[in-house]
Amino acid sequence: MSELPPESLNRPGDPTAFPSDGMNGQIQPTVIIGQPRATAALRFGLNMRDRGYHVFVAGPSGTGKMTAVNTFLGESARARPTPDDWCYVYNFADPEHPRALRLPAGRVRELARDLDRLQDAAIRQIPLAFESDQYTNQRDAMLKKLDEERETGLGQLNEYALKQGFTLQAAPMGLMIVPLRKGKPMSEDDFNALTPEQREELQRRRADLDERIEGVMKALRGRERTVREALEHLDHDVALYAVGGLLEDVSEHYRDVPSVIEYLTALREDLAAHVSLFRPAPETSPTLESPIQRQQALRRYRVNVVVEHGASDGAPVVVETNPTYQNLIGRIEKESQFGVLTTDFTLIRGGALHRANGGYLIVEAMDLLRQPLVWDGLKRSLRDGRTTIEDPVDLLGLSTVRGLRPEPIPLDVKVVLVGEASTFYLLYSLDPDFRELFRVRADFDLTMPRTTENELAFASFVGRVSHDEQLLPFDQTALATLVGFSSRLAEDQEKLSLQFGELTNLVRVASYWAGQAGASTVSAEHVRSALDQQIYRSNLYEERIQELISRDILLVDVAGEAVGQVNGLAVQAFADYQFGRPSRITASVGVGREGVVDVEREAQLGGHLHSKGVLILSGFLVDRFAREQPLALSARLVFEQSYEEVDGDSASSTELYALLSGLSDLPIRQELAVTGSVNQRGQIQAIGGVNEKIEGFFAVCRAKGLSGRQGVLIPAANAKNLMLKDDVVDAVRAGKFHIHAVSTVDEGIALLTGRAAGERGPDGHFPSETVNGRIEARLAAMMKTWRASVGGTANGMERRVIG
Repeated sequence: MSELPPESLNRPGDPTAFPSDGMNGQIQPTVIIGQPRATAALRFGLNMRDRGYHVFVAGPSGTGKMTAVNTFLGESARARPTPDDWCYVYNFADPEHPRALRLPAGRVRELARDLDRLQDAAIRQIPLAFESDQYTNQRDAMLKKLDEERETGLGQLNEYALKQGFTLQAAPMGLMIVPLRKGKPMSEDDFNALTPEQREELQRRRADLDERIEGVMKALRGRERTVREALEHLDHDVALYAVGGLLEDVSEHYRDVPSVIEYLTALREDLAAHVSLFRPAPETSPTLESPIQRQQALRRYRVNVVVEHGASDGAPVVVETNPTYQNLIGRIEKESQFGVLTTDFTLIRGGALHRANGGYLIVEAMDLLRQPLVWDGLKRSLRDGRTTIEDPVDLLGLSTVRGLRPEPIPLDVKVVLVGEASTFYLLYSLDPDFRELFRVRADFDLTMPRTTENELAFASFVGRVSHDEQLLPFDQTALATLVGFSSRLAEDQEKLSLQFGELTNLVRVASYWAGQAGASTVSAEHVRSALDQQIYRSNLYEERIQELISRDILLVDVAGEAVGQVNGLAVQAFADYQFGRPSRITASVGVGREGVVDVEREAQLGGHLHSKGVLILSGFLVDRFAREQPLALSARLVFEQSYEEVDGDSASSTELYALLSGLSDLPIRQELAVTGSVNQRGQIQAIGGVNEKIEGFFAVCRAKGLSGRQGVLIPAANAKNLMLKDDVVDAVRAGKFHIHAVSTVDEGIALLTGRAAGERGPDGHFPSETVNGRIEARLAAMMKTWRASVGGTANGMERRVIG
């Protein structure tokens, strides 16, 4: 047992450990501060090119995992080659399956511009080419010759028909054969007047004429087909002549990209085959094609850029903050035309996987898992080594409409999932695919050793934040104060916290208060102002509790003595703020067989850990006082004026002290408060929130008046966790408050009662006037009383209790 000196109650930062100008101009290269294990895991995962070595970054929230990983990958990405560009183009052979083209980095946008210029040139030059005299003369000559041949053939046919006694008349359905009588069309009466022989002769000549007409018309159709094909070849040649030079220039520019050359060859043939898209329809020719439909048809010659990179950007690092299926895998958009939804290859949109292809993709694990279909889609892409853009409706089998099936794009990406360790363990246990794909876990710690090197790294982090966010510079005193706060956040004098989210916020707020004070640099005063204001904004409930205690509405004594009554210390947390709250713990002791009863548990206000702590007390009593005879004990332990659930075992030593006081009938000093858990051997074990607990009781003592005898008992194991506020340290230095570190229950009970705990003598008993001796005697007396009340021996008693 020892009273801690004031210099051991915190460990402030040393301003002289930092450069005289703070860290201005001395910002170190970007690294992950204080996470060597995570850095090594990340480096290993990034260097392993196998598909199964994706990375899961695990750790508590607030450690800056996402920012640190993003920065780390950014450094790594700059040293890697820039990946290729990707685009989708029209598939002239199978329009429902758009083609994916790969181009060297920086060239896909060039291809898009080249084809836009090609289309503009085609729209402008092809109509001019078809309006030229040379084309018109050739076309007219072919059509004129065809007309002449048609007239000659029909004229010869008509002469032959006249010789056979018929005339030919044009009709909507073709040529109509009309028999003649005396040079005029035969009437019905004339036909009826014919003899059967004459009718038979007329039918024979008509059949012969039909055969002659069929031969002539077949020849004319063949000739028309030949002329039409010649006109198509002429149109083909004219169209290619109009844009052929530009097409050759484009092909020459991409001669090193075979897939583009193949595509341009198919485009050349398709453009010539659909030359009508570039020619205005004749005014006399009715058309059902609207200008909008015409523009849509011309999209076939465009390029849909999916992913593009600068020629020297390095590998991409993509952070997807909203990983829906469409945002991650990609989507096929639709547009409404005349009330009908349509789509084409220009409406294909890539996702985060496409943008990260050849580099790194960072996603919050829980954000990804909350989205339907996304987890399966990501696993499928990583497993197959390619990403396929599909409509989610198709994946569910709900669509009956034919849609696009874009060509998959090969995938070479390193995925980094960021989340809590519990998320990793859950996925690892439930999903075999996760174990195969994410074989690297990078664990982020909450603290790092407080060494000179790490303090400088911490200061460099502060300098980087102030530089990047254009905050005021921090001087030596401000950096020292921030280091001290970091150790308090870590609850360890030998550690620095890695909760960079909270630390960054403090840096911003301190800069704000320095600006409000008109200072050019941030000093310790401004950091303390930021901390004080943060507490002031959050501690309304704490002040109300302190007020209730100071007005004796909540009963907490800080003077005098009482049997079976101890001041316990607990921590209450409200969102981002926690504080220590003293409470009275009492024990009542009597004869019985119930043992130690936890009132909180019986009232269903005790958590599992608290109940475990109370059960350990029974184990302590049995180990120390009931090795040779049973206990005839009925005790009640309760947190007075507690109206919410109590959990944790940090009050188990406090409850034990109250129980020992009640059993020994020795009063406990009420100016002392206690925290610490205990095991069955009576050893005091470390607890959390020790600083807040001490400060909470100190505030109550200060409000009721410091007597110089008040203080707290804490586990000796928590001595290195002390980072107390200056007002508490000053009170200890002045002898107005005391902090005692104890290792065992015996040390604690001796301090609380002023009576030695006592050790067993050679006779196996404790000295009579020690705490343990009085308890031993009291328990023996209680056993006698119990036996007397039930009659007979202990065995008889046991039989009566059981039966």
